Amino acid sequence: MTRILMVCLGNICRSPLAHGILESKLNSLDFYIDSAGTAAYHIGNQPDHRSIKVAKQNGIDISHQRARQFKTVDFDTFDYIYAMDSSNFDNIVSLARNQNDIEKVKLFLEENPKVSNKDVPDPYYGDMGDFEYIFDLINTTSDLIASRLL
Repeated sequence: MTRILMVCLGNICRSPLAHGILESKLNSLDFYIDSAGTAAYHIGNQPDHRSIKVAKQNGIDISHQRARQFKTVDFDTFDYIYAMDSSNFDNIVSLARNQNDIEKVKLFLEENPKVSNKDVPDPYYGDMGDFEYIFDLINTTSDLIASRLL
């Protein structure tokens, strides 16, 4: 089984969407998808209501997800660790114990050659339009990841 972790700051906006979107594209018998945040702000909370809403509008239910913090043991558990932006990438890599850990970490948008800015914008302080934009960005990139993995 291939295990993939999506990581953003609080694990309530971007990474839960990436988790739910990619999970909807891959067979759960062959792939396990999860998400986490580098900060502990929202541990145990549901995703942001706007993330839940935009996912639901696109046929994906992420309301069952609960925020958790990234831990060093995640390097042992996951094959791929996708950071939503360079700040979170740096935070994850700072916890790496060795080169093997570091090699598992990648910016999510590195998988999308059509995007020049490799940071998924944080929609937290934005409006529904920002959440719709990142949904589309994550969805397109998840299609590319899924096609590469299948």
